[in-house]
Amino acid sequence: MTDPKRTTVTARVGDTTRKPHAAHPFLEGAFAPVTEEVTAFDLPVTGRIPRELNGRYLRTGPNALGVEDARAHHWMLGDGMVHGVRLREGRAEWYRNRWVRSAAVAHKLGEPYPGPNPPPPADFAPNTHVIGHRGRFLALQESGPLPYELDGELNTVGPCDFGGSLEGAFTAHTKYDAAADELHALAYDPSWDYVRHLVVDATGRVARTTRIPMAGGAMVHDFGLTERRLVVFDIPVTFDPQAAARGERVPYIWNDAHPARVGVLPRAGGGIRWFEVAPTYYSHTLNAYDDGDFVVVDLTTYPAPFHVAGRGSGGPGATGTPSLDRWVIDLRTGRVRQHTLDDRPQEFPRLRESLVSRPHRFGYAAAAATFFSAYESVDGVPPDRAFSSALIKHDLRNGTSRVHHLERDAAAGEPVFVPSATDAAEDDGYTLAYVHNPRRGASDLLILAAQDFDGEPVARVHLPGRVPLGFHGSWVPQLP
Repeated sequence: MTDPKRTTVTARVGDTTRKPHAAHPFLEGAFAPVTEEVTAFDLPVTGRIPRELNGRYLRTGPNALGVEDARAHHWMLGDGMVHGVRLREGRAEWYRNRWVRSAAVAHKLGEPYPGPNPPPPADFAPNTHVIGHRGRFLALQESGPLPYELDGELNTVGPCDFGGSLEGAFTAHTKYDAAADELHALAYDPSWDYVRHLVVDATGRVARTTRIPMAGGAMVHDFGLTERRLVVFDIPVTFDPQAAARGERVPYIWNDAHPARVGVLPRAGGGIRWFEVAPTYYSHTLNAYDDGDFVVVDLTTYPAPFHVAGRGSGGPGATGTPSLDRWVIDLRTGRVRQHTLDDRPQEFPRLRESLVSRPHRFGYAAAAATFFSAYESVDGVPPDRAFSSALIKHDLRNGTSRVHHLERDAAAGEPVFVPSATDAAEDDGYTLAYVHNPRRGASDLLILAAQDFDGEPVARVHLPGRVPLGFHGSWVPQLP
């Protein structure tokens, strides 16, 4: 364990929930919010950390602060908390976890708000993704809130509007095209009858904004980017004004009247072209790329109908699980071929980031039962099944996979790939993930050699506490 002299607590709150309340799967077990912000140095390690891993592994997720009524709580709207480990020269230099200081979070913690006054109209501590971009660390959320900038020690700097060039909503899932040095986003808001394609250029400002007509208020969680095109998903999960009027925190419903379709927009300019697809819930993009007159998209999907606010996927009480699929959009015939690459339950697909928008061979995912299935099934599916008891490496060229199994009752979140060198082979590198270690009652940073994926871990960095199961993150290399 970490020497307590090298561990400090910067903020502590009481139990983040108020009891008595009915049991709630996302406030318990491996999902339960932590109540302290911790800084720990010189973390203990089993194995050996590769010296080429020089940077920060960051991941964010909901960490509810002061839940008034567990029955009304929605996990996806918990206050965002970022967890990070700094690796340098074979050492795990530090671990930190910090709530993102939106105005509301700062008020709950009894602290001054670090951002501008007044705070943004859509004040929210982003809980969905954290990325590095041009020397900044950005916590991201979709549909309204601005990104929040953090410093290198995860302290909140304040809302980020890219030098005044961003107006309103951003996205949780950006795509960085390394060859073009462009950061792409697809933003939506329930009050809009369009979505916005935003391009942040090499100066760090929004250089282009394209409005794409899209009525119906669909949830647009993620998108696809190829070298020449943008891929837009218009699915039958739509904003429900009546649910919003009732005060439901996630007022989106499965809408059989809303056709499912996928759109392709040229990056060079022009109108969007829509293609019909079978109704499904589209979750996350592994990657997309051009193949002549075809656009190939690898993604995770759930069976229809899908209920964002509970019950998961399928009919009443059903718990349909996500699979890894491939959609091939034929630009000549106007048809989309949808087929399953791997039907094992899995989520959070990732690849080598430098290949975003280019053809890829390998992908990584967490083997997972649907976390939404547990949402209203407190006495049913254990919520810890919502995340991984294994990690999967896909070889999509050969149609094979390798599985890294975890110990019983362990659970891992999203795996992130880090190349061993910029010119290394596509899978020459390491896969990193936070893993709940049931023996310690705390979390480890698991480091796997991607080319020996099902072998023994290269290293386990033992953290001083638990990282609740959450959403997405990034490896941010050390800046020059």
